[in-house]
Amino acid sequence: MLPAIMTSTRAQNGPSTSNGKSPPPVTQAEIEARIQRVLGGLRPPIGFAGQPHASLTARMSTLNVPGVSIAVIHNGAVEWARGFGVALQGGRPVGPGTLFQAGSISKPVAAMAVMALAQAGKLDLDVDVNSYLKSWKVPANSYTDKTKVTLRELLSHSAGTTVHGFAGYQAGLPIPSLIDVLDGSPPANNPPIVVDEPPGRNFRYSGGGYTIVQQLLIDVTGRPFEDLLDETVLRPLGMSRSSYRQPLPARDLPHAAMPHTIGGDPVAGGPHTYPELAAAGLWTTPTDLARFDLALLDAWAGRPMPILSQPAAIQMLTSGLGNYGLGLIVRGSPPHRRFGHDGVNAGFINSMISYETGDGAIVMTNGDQGDVLVAEIMQSIAAEYQWPDWTRKERKLVAVDPKLLDRLIGNYRLGPTMIVHISNEGGQLFSRATGGAKFELFAQSDRDFFTTAFDSVFTFDTDGSTDARKLVIHQDGKDYPGDRIP
Repeated sequence: MLPAIMTSTRAQNGPSTSNGKSPPPVTQAEIEARIQRVLGGLRPPIGFAGQPHASLTARMSTLNVPGVSIAVIHNGAVEWARGFGVALQGGRPVGPGTLFQAGSISKPVAAMAVMALAQAGKLDLDVDVNSYLKSWKVPANSYTDKTKVTLRELLSHSAGTTVHGFAGYQAGLPIPSLIDVLDGSPPANNPPIVVDEPPGRNFRYSGGGYTIVQQLLIDVTGRPFEDLLDETVLRPLGMSRSSYRQPLPARDLPHAAMPHTIGGDPVAGGPHTYPELAAAGLWTTPTDLARFDLALLDAWAGRPMPILSQPAAIQMLTSGLGNYGLGLIVRGSPPHRRFGHDGVNAGFINSMISYETGDGAIVMTNGDQGDVLVAEIMQSIAAEYQWPDWTRKERKLVAVDPKLLDRLIGNYRLGPTMIVHISNEGGQLFSRATGGAKFELFAQSDRDFFTTAFDSVFTFDTDGSTDARKLVIHQDGKDYPGDRIP
């Protein structure tokens, strides 16, 4: 196990107690005790009463996630940062300085660069982006004829732009230019980025929109995007381990985690290359992302920070459609507002959360089941540090006749390419969707089952005496029905 890394990264004039005094100092022994409770206290955010805790090591093994890196923010400072596991199966250990692909956490860092240029009077968030774009233009159609696309809409995923996310490019494959990506032209593996609904009306997550932002920043400044971000955000915030260079330079590969599949195998060829830098191209560490969060917290509270003024930070962190500000998801109400973002690239899954009170965490993983693990780690950190408004949903658990489970097993078609396989293994039901991981299902009635991996309920159409004919998955307020395949 690697030693905890203490840092002096602290919000200037950071959070204080209700009587105006700074929190009392914490000893290294107390911090170590907290770390050990976090590492041994993993539970899913959705579960049942009496569900036992699990250790980080056990869950990493079960979920085939080789490496994890964590930084915890407490009272306006990085209290501890530590790496666990390995960067590559059978290889070097993960440390606090190990690089991970950030995935969509690239977006808020890119958004800060936009806000800095807007603050300097070089950009207007509310004018037609085509007035800035030179190398490429947002294609005109009936939607853009009526309402022009703005930077504010692109940053808040409300511009009506297409392309949710990007798959990246395996080693050895041709890498498209940014114009190829925008046009959806070979060798790009995405469709064209266009506007297909009225700008400003709805929230719809769009990595394509951030790719337009990337081209706009290049056109306005005449600088390579990676150099611009280094100069505008990364260096001023002390994010010395971070870079938007894709692919990662060979000199940095020995310090980087390698991505792994759901089964725990290394992704073929190593990390994918993402020319969509603003949307998915950042390499970083949890400690560097903590520096980003702490600086934004400073500006939000009106304390000095190197890049943004308080009004600019407030714009970034004002929740709009879909609880999204300008680059970040923003939830809660004073004094417990929080902002954050998740990030997924091939073989990398990460999350960051920060409260206005000066607490938070960043967790980065190098496995495709990292989403389940990250949720359990965050739940453990939240419990240890008593994060406000962070609750664990507990469902009712009932005993079901094991013979009934056999009437539920089989394959259910939920879509043209989506089949959910239900199996009975030793009296316990499991679900596995096409291309996905296997999740344990728990009974809350003899027809309704839930998983602790995500917030959903599986309802089977059976009276207990016949085999189930249908399955309906209830998730995020929607129903996804599927017929059993004979």
